[in-house]
Amino acid sequence: MIKDNISLHSSGIRPGRSLPPLEHVSHLLRNDAGAASTAVCAHRAAPRRTSYPAASPKISFFSPPPARLWKPGRACGAMGCTVSAEDKAAAERSKMIDKNLREDGEKAAREVKLLLLGAGESGKSTIVKQMKIIHEDGYSEDECKQYRAVVYSNTIQSMMAIVKAMASLKIDYSNPSRVDDAQQLFALSTAAEEQGSLPEDLANVIRRLWGDSGIQSCFARSREYQLNDSAAYYLNDLERIAKADYIPTQQDVLRTRVKTTGIVETHFTFKELHFKMFDVGGQRSERKKWIHCFEGVTAIIFCVALSAYDLVLAEDEEMNRMHESMKLFDSICNNKWFTETSIILFLNKKDLFEEKITRSPLAICFPEYTGANKFDEAASYIQTKFEDLNKKKDTKEIYTHFTCATDTKNVQFVFDAVTDVIIKNNLKDCGLF
Repeated sequence: MIKDNISLHSSGIRPGRSLPPLEHVSHLLRNDAGAASTAVCAHRAAPRRTSYPAASPKISFFSPPPARLWKPGRACGAMGCTVSAEDKAAAERSKMIDKNLREDGEKAAREVKLLLLGAGESGKSTIVKQMKIIHEDGYSEDECKQYRAVVYSNTIQSMMAIVKAMASLKIDYSNPSRVDDAQQLFALSTAAEEQGSLPEDLANVIRRLWGDSGIQSCFARSREYQLNDSAAYYLNDLERIAKADYIPTQQDVLRTRVKTTGIVETHFTFKELHFKMFDVGGQRSERKKWIHCFEGVTAIIFCVALSAYDLVLAEDEEMNRMHESMKLFDSICNNKWFTETSIILFLNKKDLFEEKITRSPLAICFPEYTGANKFDEAASYIQTKFEDLNKKKDTKEIYTHFTCATDTKNVQFVFDAVTDVIIKNNLKDCGLF
């Protein structure tokens, strides 16, 4: 209704009357949160002007000009009374339009749209899970039970990946009887995954395999093949997971790995702001589906797996994962659609990176790196590599945070800082900061 009125009134405006900039109105009609907030602030601040005589009735710039203006002392004939009634109705319509625009703008200003981007397995989905834990009282017992099959599958698939790598890396089992266990693993796993269970005999097979020193040697070389980051977490806690009455904990749920296809939307409220967070598929084949999430987002959270510096992509074993992340970040940070969009960089999996950097040099990813293979220096180098991709440093700031997405306290602290940045930028848009 508002759109129709604005269109009608704009077509009937008289020369000399002051109109709001067209882009303010168009942004409001699209219900763009950031644009609406800016437009409302500009509308409040700008004085209204009109070229009509002082005695004329007050008319908003959205209301249509009357055919004739009533003048003091003029007889109130039938026509005069009709015109005056039209003027009054027009003024009421204008007030209603202004009120609706103000309310819509204030509502839009409180709505924050966050787009989670990043290469595959960078921790985007884990961040979404943390939002539920931090802002929505976490996962209920029934919801945790629904993740039991995923935990079992992740555990089974992790051991299968290690066993397959034993052959490709030509590593022998320390105990020859583990060869039979490896065969049993593949024989029992299909039915178990179909049923979403972890039978006792299969759990015992996995336990014996995980205890073999040959398997441990293969696990230590996991950068040479594809292995779930949570493999050690589940395999080291197999005794608890294999119990008949097992119910996944919040941390177990956070550690689960399921490839994201399509778009997952999460809503929550924090600091009187209404957040809509969109998690999109990170694999190359999924990126074409991001496009309709782009317009109108308040900020982009871009996730990078620090620990992926010595790994290759699952979908392209010739491409280093860190290089792929840099390539994607470059395309997002310097995209013309995101000129005014805040970019928040999460350098994630800092815990895994800190453990790995002491035994796997950063020069694997960056041959020119000559610094120490220690967390602070190596992490700072990666941060600089990403921030240097920003081609508009004078007008666009990158807000960088080192994160561990599976650490609830760390994510809570970082997201609190992110929210403050969003609030500050909203105030800047309104000229109040």
